[in-house]
Amino acid sequence: MNLFRDFIENPENLLDGENIVKYYGAFLSIEEANTHFERLLHTVNWQHDQAIIMGKHITTKRKIALYADHAFRYTYSNVTKQASPWTKDLLDIKGVVENTLGETFNTCLLNLYHDGNEGMAWHSDSEKELKKHGSIASVSLGAERIFSFKNKLTNDTVSVLLEHGSLLVMAGTTQDYWQHRLPPTQKINQPRVNLTFRNIVSV
Repeated sequence: MNLFRDFIENPENLLDGENIVKYYGAFLSIEEANTHFERLLHTVNWQHDQAIIMGKHITTKRKIALYADHAFRYTYSNVTKQASPWTKDLLDIKGVVENTLGETFNTCLLNLYHDGNEGMAWHSDSEKELKKHGSIASVSLGAERIFSFKNKLTNDTVSVLLEHGSLLVMAGTTQDYWQHRLPPTQKINQPRVNLTFRNIVSV
């Protein structure tokens, strides 16, 4: 883990044009990141993710949780999740994210990857409940992992290493023209918690 990390105040766009992905680096201190990581591991209402893929009901090793301004139901991968009210830790992180970006979010979808064997396949966040072309702010805590993007037309790829306590933002038309994934790796044996702050228009 790199103890001498930098926050990038004005990061460059990793993609092109209105397809916007910006990596801000470490926006939390090591102490803040460590504290939030340990608390979230043990206080979040983690549940195994469920999905219906090609008619088959799948239960993942990866665990998820959903928190929001109001208790609402959110459907993705053909399965509906129920949101829980914000915890103090999530509100603290949400406040730092919103102050950093100058925009607000009403929902957070969290993922817990126990080690590098757990990842996420290529996909776009294009659920109809999401604000069209709205920002998705992704906070990484724990193990450093590679995060990749692939253009839907050209198959060009872009990858970035997500540090402990870092912030990455996807915005604009990124979800229309690019997919993203968290590739599995056998080199990582530590857990990672990922928080994706987003806006659900029905909340």
